[in-house]
Amino acid sequence: MAAVLFDFSGTLFRVESTESWLRAVLDERGATLSGPELAETVRALEAAGALPGGAMPVELPADLAGLWAVRDESAELHRAAYTGLSRRVALPDPGLHDALYERHMSPAAWSAYPDAVVVLRALRERGVGVGVVSNIGWDLRPVFREHGLDPYVDAYVLSYEHGVQKPDPRLFSVACEALGVDPRQVVMVGDSREADGGAAALGCRVHFVDHLPVAHRPDALLPVLDLVDRAGRTAPRSGRLQPW
Repeated sequence: MAAVLFDFSGTLFRVESTESWLRAVLDERGATLSGPELAETVRALEAAGALPGGAMPVELPADLAGLWAVRDESAELHRAAYTGLSRRVALPDPGLHDALYERHMSPAAWSAYPDAVVVLRALRERGVGVGVVSNIGWDLRPVFREHGLDPYVDAYVLSYEHGVQKPDPRLFSVACEALGVDPRQVVMVGDSREADGGAAALGCRVHFVDHLPVAHRPDALLPVLDLVDRAGRTAPRSGRLQPW
């Protein structure tokens, strides 16, 4: 195995809860909601799908459907899509919608899965390249730096920087080229069968994990190391992998 590509949200990191997200912004802006108001607003924001990396919209508004489909192709589209969903929910101050969007991009809004650093460090020790391939509308590199994972990442391929989003094979191809590897010697690790499964079109192996809260998923990434080790044991002397 020459390299492993990882998705970001729901794979290596998990965004904070909607309640934590809202509370942080209310505190920062000096705004308040009563207990019942807070609970109802959290429920409404979750139903709207307003938190990037959080729950999907229960019902996507018709006027946002087109924007939603291409939201990860640019920073502007991403912000417009999510603030458009957020504005379906009444908040004490209209400025809170943009503040919420800004909050989700902060390293403080994200937690790494417990085994993420273990797996990334082990891959580095094995000489296996690591790439992050994400459908996203903002620069996630500060999140990796703040949480100490950046030293183990060789390449970041972010949809908004290339104008193309997963499952389009072109995004995975960019990652493989950046790492200088044959896609057939790569495994893509992600939580979305639709989006991350697009890597299979290039011949990559795909491994899925569940998008669960950090406390409920302590070791789902560890099997990636077994995949890498097994590939090394089954590779012929030419260095090419045997078919999976």
